[in-house]
Amino acid sequence: MAVPALTRPPSATEPPPKPRRIGFGGRLSRWDLKISPYLYISPFFILFFITGLFPLLYTFWVAVHDWDLIMGQGEFVGLKHFGDVLAGRDFWNALRNTVSIFLLSSVPQVIAAITIAALLDTNLRARTFWRMGVLLPYVVAPVAVTLIFSNLFGDRFGLINSLLGTVGIPPVDWHSDALSSHVAIATMVNFRWTGYNALIFLAAMQAIPRDLYEAAAIDGAGRIRQFFSVTVPQLRPTIIFVVITSTIGGLQIFDEPRLYDQYGRGGADGQWQTLTIYLYELGWTQSNFGRASAVAVLLMLIIVVFGLLNFLLTRRIADDGRRVR
Repeated sequence: MAVPALTRPPSATEPPPKPRRIGFGGRLSRWDLKISPYLYISPFFILFFITGLFPLLYTFWVAVHDWDLIMGQGEFVGLKHFGDVLAGRDFWNALRNTVSIFLLSSVPQVIAAITIAALLDTNLRARTFWRMGVLLPYVVAPVAVTLIFSNLFGDRFGLINSLLGTVGIPPVDWHSDALSSHVAIATMVNFRWTGYNALIFLAAMQAIPRDLYEAAAIDGAGRIRQFFSVTVPQLRPTIIFVVITSTIGGLQIFDEPRLYDQYGRGGADGQWQTLTIYLYELGWTQSNFGRASAVAVLLMLIIVVFGLLNFLLTRRIADDGRRVR
């Protein structure tokens, strides 16, 4: 019986079939699979270059030139402005104040935010009300918060000194003493940002599998042991994120110290003058944009160094907690 032509195997003498040519539509489809992901994310990088990277590079360009408010770019001076800034007392005073306020605000802020988030993660009545309540300070304008707290921390008629007087503590010079002013400004920052960070930690806590807590409870771990052995290690990426964002915001603090008194210059002797206020004074009061740009570049480098140190420190703490578990 003869084999049909459609099912007959090809003969050894017949040439192999020619490969089918891919048309323009097929090539376009392949290009779409390879190029489209980069096109989807390109708007972010384009906007970042326009609004972030280009101003940063332009700031460095201004820092190495004499720059006038009216005449614009002057002669090239190299690193002269950086040397003048680092040789002056005002920069180191502003750096000390900035680091002091940053430590007094960021460290208690992260600890308080994790504690509040842990409390909100329990079975509370009206949980939505309490969760929305911790966010209210963040909604208030920073100017209003600063004006209210600057009156609370008044040297003569402030409410804080009045309360201290009721327990026999002498009044504190909140505006004259450097450390006291740093505590007052850090209190404003903590009031405004603790609830915001608490909601971030709460969202991360709710994503932790409940099986881990059940297994820890079966092993005999109490709530405190579960918190340090289960919750904190699982919050490692969130803690790193909050610490880095707090570092960036804390070292760039401007509104609270500037509005702490009616002059806005960081105190009569620069008791709470931060790097951003110092930068502002150089640029807009003294019209020395080259030196102000040098301070901005130095501030960026300081933020990068502190961010890397905080990243390594928080990762080390999280790893130690995971090994203890």
